[in-house]
Amino acid sequence: MESKVSRRLQQATAPEVCEHIYLPRLNREFASGFTYLTGINAAHLLMLHKAQLIPAHVAARLAQALLQMQQEGPSAVALDPQREDAYFNYEAHLMECAGVDMGGRLHVARSRNDILATHDRLRARDAGLNVLDALNAVRDSALAGAAAHAGTVMPGYTHLQSAQPISYGHYLSAVAEAMARDARRIEHAIVELDACPLGAGALAGTAFPIQREETARLLGFSCCAENSLDAVASRDFAWELMSAMAIASLTWGRVAQDFYVWATPEFGLIDFPDSVAGTSSIMPQKKNPVVLEYLKGKTGHLIGLLTAALSTVKGTHFTHSGDGNRESMRSFWEGAEECARCLALLKLVIGSAQPVEAVMLHRARSDFSTTTDLADALVREAGLSFRQAHHVVGAVVRQALDAHLPASAITATMVNAAAAEQTGIPVQLSEPSVQACLDPASSLASRSVRGGPAPCLVIERAQHQRAALDGSRERAARMRQAQAHAQATLQRELSALAALPTC
Repeated sequence: MESKVSRRLQQATAPEVCEHIYLPRLNREFASGFTYLTGINAAHLLMLHKAQLIPAHVAARLAQALLQMQQEGPSAVALDPQREDAYFNYEAHLMECAGVDMGGRLHVARSRNDILATHDRLRARDAGLNVLDALNAVRDSALAGAAAHAGTVMPGYTHLQSAQPISYGHYLSAVAEAMARDARRIEHAIVELDACPLGAGALAGTAFPIQREETARLLGFSCCAENSLDAVASRDFAWELMSAMAIASLTWGRVAQDFYVWATPEFGLIDFPDSVAGTSSIMPQKKNPVVLEYLKGKTGHLIGLLTAALSTVKGTHFTHSGDGNRESMRSFWEGAEECARCLALLKLVIGSAQPVEAVMLHRARSDFSTTTDLADALVREAGLSFRQAHHVVGAVVRQALDAHLPASAITATMVNAAAAEQTGIPVQLSEPSVQACLDPASSLASRSVRGGPAPCLVIERAQHQRAALDGSRERAARMRQAQAHAQATLQRELSALAALPTC
């Protein structure tokens, strides 16, 4: 038995190769790539017809066959691993529909290499836009929370220790800032892949007078890949997108870690509805943060997928190869699906998280997070250097801790006495001044320098962030509209070609 795809190979493909390479690849890739392969075939056919590289009646019959296959869908194609991959299986079915001679004429002036490179860019463009839409939905939810909770006082943390008062809105605004950068990275990667490889052939182009700009137009690309070798050798557009997704996963993983801690009874700052929690098979009291654990775990998964892809490419030659262009891309497709899935869950988490405002305020009042304001007051009102003020307030905090007093119990007498002891300088802060410093709401309102957590600034910044979000969504919509227009044009021209006489 000879090879079903080449007379160069005089033996059939070994059963082990079919079982372990070709069949799993077909099952994994044929259905997901069918629509893209149909579009690539249609664009190439229309170009061949326009360039008069195949007879008009042949082009019309091929157009009819492609429309038939499009209507029947991938399930109508009997997959045979002896035919190696998706393209040869697709071509075999096309020959059944159009006839062996006519079906075999579509492959003039191209290779599986430039077909696969084009498929990867088309599919990656859609995957990138799906991730971008999901990310922007999370930004939307975060900004809604930022505006709603601009005045919801909570302790801010560094080193997981109480630091200074912020608001829950300020926290969500910070998350939205990071995600805006994630979105810009993804947008940039989508723009970078906007060059059509079709026409690059195996690696050296073709001697046929094809019209590459035509296939680029029909497939919704703005230009052609300029070097035929680079066009088939490179998948760095995927690594750029994967890198952006991995960085985005770090953002959501850190947010999930914060919520994971804040939702514990020991912190009690955040509460979640039961609909986003799990329970225990043995402990009836348990309400487990399963979604947060999933999000944290997937961060490692995405980093691993990126590392696997880059490691696969590392030792390959700069040309087309199965490991460099096929095996490496497996990680990308999985990563894009996981990323979109996680972002949908993150939107659920941010939208359903409920700050326990009374606990947040109580913690901010009692946990000494306002004592930096007290040091600032000693600088402003008593003329101390900040380092002197730091020592004075540190001594007051130590005294309060030793006496088991909360920050709200600190008095002007304690501060003035500590100042005299630490510096020898007489200080007379008033009780109203001290209490104002220790009020977390007053602390929040006073921090009105650009970028600070003052409620008015958070609300103002959220408006600017929403305008940036709207811009990102508009750009994504334009990209989708351009794709839809190209697809409609391709379909219309293919149908017109199919209507021509076939004899």
